[in-house]
Amino acid sequence: MRRIGAVAAALVLAGTAVGVAASTAGASAVGTSTAGVSLTSAARTTACPTGWGSGIKSGVATGTAPLADIRTGRHACFDRMVFDVPGSGDGIGYYVHYVDRLYQDGSGRHIPVGGGAVIEIRVAAPSYDPETGKQTYPGRVARPLPGVDISGYRTFRDTRFAGSFEGETQIGLGVRARLPFRVLQLPDRLVVDVAHNWTGAR
Repeated sequence: MRRIGAVAAALVLAGTAVGVAASTAGASAVGTSTAGVSLTSAARTTACPTGWGSGIKSGVATGTAPLADIRTGRHACFDRMVFDVPGSGDGIGYYVHYVDRLYQDGSGRHIPVGGGAVIEIRVAAPSYDPETGKQTYPGRVARPLPGVDISGYRTFRDTRFAGSFEGETQIGLGVRARLPFRVLQLPDRLVVDVAHNWTGAR
C-alpha cells in the first residue's frame, strides 16, 4: 500500500492524469447483457466509449480492508474484473499498467501470463486479514484466479495470482492485445474494464 501511494503521488506531481471518475451507469452488474440479445449482437449496436487509453492508471488508498473476492463479467463493449473489498468504502488504492512480463513483488519471480499483452494490477488490499493473518482470498501464486472462468471472453485471455506483499495484492491479467482500459473506484469494490477494440465495437 505504501508503494501504491508513493507512485500515485509521484504521478500527480508529474502532472499525469490518473484514474477515471465512476458513474452509476459504469457500475452495471458483472456478467450481464441486454435481455434477449447476445453479447456479440449487442456490441454491434452499442455506442462504445472511447478515450480510455492504455497508459498507467492509479489511485490512492484510504483504508486497509482485506480482499474478499475477484470476479469477472462480459459486457457489450468490454470485459470486466471486479475486486470485492468489503468495508473499504470508495477509496481502494490501485496501480494498473501494461508490462512486458509479470514479476512477483518481493521475490522477483517471473510468473507467465497468457495472451497478446499483460496488465499488472496492484490493489491496496491484502489477501489476508492484517490483524490476524488469516487468509481472506484463496489465491495461489502463479495459478489462475480461483472461481474465475474466462472461457469465451472477447478480450480476457488469462488470469494469474501473484500474491500479496506489503499490504498489496498483485494480479496478472492476460488480454488479447494492448487495448484501452479504465479503472473505477466504487463503494467496497474496484473495477477494471478492458475494451474489446480501440475505436468502439466493430
